[in-house]
Amino acid sequence: MVFFFFFSVTCLWFLAGADISNKVGINWGSLGNDLPPPPQSVELVKSLGAKGVKIYDADPDILNALKNTDIVVSIMVPNEIIPNISKSQYLSDKWVQANVVPFYPEVKIRYLLVGNEILTNPDNGTWYNLVPAMRRIKSSLKTHNIHKVKVGTPSAMNVLESSFPPSNGTFRSDISAPIINPLLRFLNRTKSFFFVDIYPYFPWAENPKDISLDYALFRSKNITYSDPVTNLTYTNLFDQMIDSLVFAMKRLGYPDIRIFIAETGWPNNGDLDQIGANIHNAAIYNRNVVKKLTTKPAIGTPARPGSTIPSFIFALYNENQKPGPGTERHFGLLHPNGSKVFEIDLSGETPESEYKQPLPAPMNNEPYKGKAWCVVAEGANSTALADAMSYACSQGNKTCEQIQLGNQCYKPESLIWHASYAFSSYWAQFKKAGGSCYFNGLATQTAKDPSFGHCKFPSVIF
Repeated sequence: MVFFFFFSVTCLWFLAGADISNKVGINWGSLGNDLPPPPQSVELVKSLGAKGVKIYDADPDILNALKNTDIVVSIMVPNEIIPNISKSQYLSDKWVQANVVPFYPEVKIRYLLVGNEILTNPDNGTWYNLVPAMRRIKSSLKTHNIHKVKVGTPSAMNVLESSFPPSNGTFRSDISAPIINPLLRFLNRTKSFFFVDIYPYFPWAENPKDISLDYALFRSKNITYSDPVTNLTYTNLFDQMIDSLVFAMKRLGYPDIRIFIAETGWPNNGDLDQIGANIHNAAIYNRNVVKKLTTKPAIGTPARPGSTIPSFIFALYNENQKPGPGTERHFGLLHPNGSKVFEIDLSGETPESEYKQPLPAPMNNEPYKGKAWCVVAEGANSTALADAMSYACSQGNKTCEQIQLGNQCYKPESLIWHASYAFSSYWAQFKKAGGSCYFNGLATQTAKDPSFGHCKFPSVIF
């Protein structure tokens, strides 16, 4: 049975203004050192059937590659310059002049997002500058006679403090009045969207006993959830999450602001303890969400039946330099060499029966139980590896004692061997305190014991 976080609305939803496209786009991140150049990436975007791209800056090389294509584009003001822009119309005008004017209208820029998930982390002085910066950017666009670009900001689902049942959707008390209210007022006045990142993977992975995997993957046939307040019936977690946001906005007096899925996806790999992150589940989720989003007439959600939900899938590539858990580096539809992780058509025009390549069986839909080690990742840079090993060895108590000359793990005398021991020893000591097996992408987890002879590598236990 599903229980956790998410929400709903009962009235029919009527769209104001221009028609909203049901064509699905793709998030194009650049945190990798092995990604194709922009012109090749644009061709790959087209090959996926994507009709739009969202980038996390205003990279001129990417924008130049998108000129005179029919691809709708979303660009972004970086988080770190939001405080300055919020205080200066001059700086806002200069940013638009430098990052929008040279490319518009040859590049179909239609969305300008101010920051990314600003309200997710503790306030570093940016929260209260967010909406003022959005106002200034909107004004700058008008100054340059650009009227077709919607201004917004993407939020994670943790802007809600309550999301279950959907009808109980409520914004966090620390941001509701001072930030969300003016944000909604701005979006409503400018007929823009509430951009939100929706990832059913994460609530399911946190609570797989109570949330059905099939319910999270859009393939439940007999599992439904009925909201006790609205009596709306849900057949998937995605709809619950969207409707919780719908009800949260309605609670503040804004029942009609349109929702735009800024990111959604499912990881195709991850760390040993990251349940359900595999190619099979990623393919099922992404194919099913695309089918839902592109179906005509639009399906909508129980709270907004028949509404079109514009969206960007996350992400174009597996990005090997993204920090954090292993899933962060494995949301791509494509490998860095341009090959598909699994078959998919973002246009929604390819029926399931035409996908010929069988999906690999999921091997981690149950939590991993056992030992794990942290070893050097394939292709790690030697100079960076030496620095990372020095860091690991400088932490904790006798972390690298066994790889010193004359001790049991000194031989074989190799940088990769010594670094693998150092990473495993560090992780074993510091995992409970938040230490990770990452080391800026130089390390990876393994269930295979790397110990050799008399040398026993420290391990963690899941």
